[in-house]
Amino acid sequence: MVALSTLLRTATRPQHEHAETRSFVTDLMGGSLSRSAYLDLARQHYVIYSNLEGTAERFADDPFVGRFVMPEVLRLDAIRTDLHTLCGDDWRSEIVPLAATAEYAERLAAITDPAHFLAHAYTRYLGDLSGGQAIAAMLKRHYGFTAEELTFYTFNVGKIKVFKDRYREMMDAVPFSPDQAQEAAAEAQVAFDLNAAVFVELGALHPATALV
Repeated sequence: MVALSTLLRTATRPQHEHAETRSFVTDLMGGSLSRSAYLDLARQHYVIYSNLEGTAERFADDPFVGRFVMPEVLRLDAIRTDLHTLCGDDWRSEIVPLAATAEYAERLAAITDPAHFLAHAYTRYLGDLSGGQAIAAMLKRHYGFTAEELTFYTFNVGKIKVFKDRYREMMDAVPFSPDQAQEAAAEAQVAFDLNAAVFVELGALHPATALV
């Protein structure tokens, strides 16, 4: 049987590449957007992670996936801190979910299957760990953000590669049946597609400006 982490990585490769090449992502990383574009992304993250981590609370005692509800990777408190730092005390009033974000949040809130929860935890948290350092560096370089404004990308996990390897080993040790593993892979594909849809809507709101 293929290891679960390998199965999810292989199954989501096309979706991963699709999500990463949405114009909003490349434009933001390339410096052709604005601070407000990132703020809108952070606001959508608040909605997404509120629902993901609300679901995580329900699975904290699950014998299969409860071990993946790790305080060191949870992001909601960091998002709250960042938005308060960037927008002030009234930051909650500016949270307006996009249609794609609302659909994503509804999917997360409705999860009852441990395999589905693990799929979404895998796509979000390992994605944040994998790309977060580069994203934070580009945000600082192009838009003048400080580390104190980007705590979303700061993880207290020690060496990130070591932690990611351990996370994948934990995934591979979950005693899912072959059918459950396939369920996890299919849901991970859905998660990537939902994330890509958020990027598409953000791209329509924040068209790139020409760099001179």
